[in-house]
Amino acid sequence: MLIDVIHFTPGMSLAGGLVIGIAAAVLVLCNGRIAGISGIIGGLLSWPRNDVGWRIAFLTGLIGAPVVASVLGRSTHVDIEAGWGAILAAGFLVGIGTRYASGCTSGHGVCGLSRGSVRSLAATATFMLAGILTVFVQRHLIGG
Repeated sequence: MLIDVIHFTPGMSLAGGLVIGIAAAVLVLCNGRIAGISGIIGGLLSWPRNDVGWRIAFLTGLIGAPVVASVLGRSTHVDIEAGWGAILAAGFLVGIGTRYASGCTSGHGVCGLSRGSVRSLAATATFMLAGILTVFVQRHLIGG
């Protein structure tokens, strides 16, 4: 295993994880809602829409945070070595997967595991295994 020590930021990663955990805790304690991104977006796309305000506020913060970081001089640039077709196909497949799993990595991995949900443990293990296998196939069988 090779660690890129120049871009290795455990302190910032820990701080980010703490902020995500606090945001998820505040949302569940104040609104009784789970901070699962697919569920938040799904609620905006379903009918009737009676709880739009908090969903839009949450997504605005999610999208706005990198914008604020870049204004403050923090680098938020990420290189993705894929074309728009592959990105759209991947997003579509992730959307289908979140429907089958009844949630996404944020809902199951952050909120479900912290509540001790066995279903979230199974879903998170599946997400992780799929990611590990994808990286293995890409690096060792396809080449990259």
